[in-house]
Amino acid sequence: MSEKQTEQRMELEVRGMTCDACALHVTRALQGVEGVLQVNVPGWTSGQAFLSAQPDVDEAQLVNAVEQAGYRASLRTPAAAARTEPLAETAERDADFDLIVIGTGGGGMAAAIKAAELGRRAAIIEAGVLGGTCVNIGCVPSKALIRAAEAYHQAGHHPFGGVQTRAESLDWPAVIGQKDHLVGELRQGKYEDVLASYGERITLIRGRARLLPDGAVALDNGRTIAAARIVVASGAAPRILPLDGIGEVEVLTSTSAMALEALPRSMVVIGGRAVALELGQAFARFGTQVTLLQRSPRLIPDHESEIAEALADYLHEEGLAVHTGVRPLAIRQEAEEKVITADVGGERRQFRAEQVLMAVGRTPRTSEMGLEEAGVALDADGFIVVNEFMQTSNPRIYAAGDVTQNPKLVYVAAAGGGIAAENALEGNRKRLDLAALPDVIFTDPQVASVGLTEKQALARGYDVKATVLPLAYVPRALAARDTRGLIKLVADRNSDRLLGAHVLAAEAGEVIQTAALAMRMGLRYGFTVTDLREMLFPYLVQVEGLKLAAQTFEKDVTKLSCCAS
Repeated sequence: MSEKQTEQRMELEVRGMTCDACALHVTRALQGVEGVLQVNVPGWTSGQAFLSAQPDVDEAQLVNAVEQAGYRASLRTPAAAARTEPLAETAERDADFDLIVIGTGGGGMAAAIKAAELGRRAAIIEAGVLGGTCVNIGCVPSKALIRAAEAYHQAGHHPFGGVQTRAESLDWPAVIGQKDHLVGELRQGKYEDVLASYGERITLIRGRARLLPDGAVALDNGRTIAAARIVVASGAAPRILPLDGIGEVEVLTSTSAMALEALPRSMVVIGGRAVALELGQAFARFGTQVTLLQRSPRLIPDHESEIAEALADYLHEEGLAVHTGVRPLAIRQEAEEKVITADVGGERRQFRAEQVLMAVGRTPRTSEMGLEEAGVALDADGFIVVNEFMQTSNPRIYAAGDVTQNPKLVYVAAAGGGIAAENALEGNRKRLDLAALPDVIFTDPQVASVGLTEKQALARGYDVKATVLPLAYVPRALAARDTRGLIKLVADRNSDRLLGAHVLAAEAGEVIQTAALAMRMGLRYGFTVTDLREMLFPYLVQVEGLKLAAQTFEKDVTKLSCCAS
């Protein structure tokens, strides 16, 4: 069938999927139905299947194919949208570009660059500051502040303990100025200069974009442009809890906290994951009295409990007040203080501070973009649903980065953006593989993880073996006089394959990539914990702890000499 003809966009509700393999089975079942052109099952948790098909496809056969595969299905296609002109007909006939990219963050930049590398013409649209979250208000400025806080903490002779009092010697404007200077340098060198280097291959367009039902993109200056394919990489913004009184009280987000003109005397941080812990510890080390309020029973609830409990203890030793099981209810301003009213174990409590920082996740920038009118499905929180090809429910629109339901990490955004552009322009060939995805929380000590926790592995039916190695047994930690932390490995007893690695250490971020490689090689080539144990590691490096931890599956580490295997 020619793309010049009409095609049907359809949606099925699929029940009974319980794993990634289920999504693949449903995809293959629908692909086998005569008249189906393309299928998108955006993960088993979505409970949905999106497809494009010829106008005369047998709807009963679609439902029957899913049921034959062992699942239940029902058609959810709105009658008014059952048959629409495909995006390609408008875009290819009147195309201004081969690819339109919305957003200049990690995902958008990677998409535009990949299009240029493929010899295509791309337009990249930006409504705000060039560079997106990471370089402007995320990774770069936060890590600059964290490193400055660490240096200030160490210079103040507070080695891993004791309450840091506010030091009048701190030049806070200089700290912020140095951070801003680094951000400006990287934005110029890695974004503005890079885009300019591609010449006519990439056209930067300033303005706000909205998708139109016919496949074109409208800009807020009245201009309309079209392309054969689109990649949405509009990012996300800090989430604000809808507390009673929130409209009358100004609170900080990670963005505004890193731009404060003066260091606050006290701060309540709502949240207990990466951003809350990183910024909370940094401000505490600069001299702010910090109180952490976490709704879950423990900090970083998605991580191993041994790591969460140890990290909470270290933060407490540095003077941070850590409260878990806290449900914030309301906020109000009293003179120079902000007051949080919260439910703590069934009792009402109040927490006071000069500033309140909300660090409770991200909300997608998807409103008023015309996504739903363009046939792009969103999840319950408004994030764009994509499959492993980075394709949305509209087969000619792709998405990448924080605007999708994928992990909110810049390297995931960049990888997804490149894959989205290549698949959009060349056909679905590459998948975003998140099976061995490392993650780092830049507290001190750092938290780094890859793969499954012990609890997750047990829930998936593995015959699990796990081991925990305190850092006191790692020579590098002993030599550095910093034995805070531990290494936990999770493996499959039957295959001896590494399922997860979890590290709490001063250099955990440098350690975790070796574990990620071991997991990846296990998935592809059968690399095992025994192979990890038998590898040669250089002596007096933190990553040697992985080898020592692997040895504890079989040996008593207290009976090993230095470098012994």
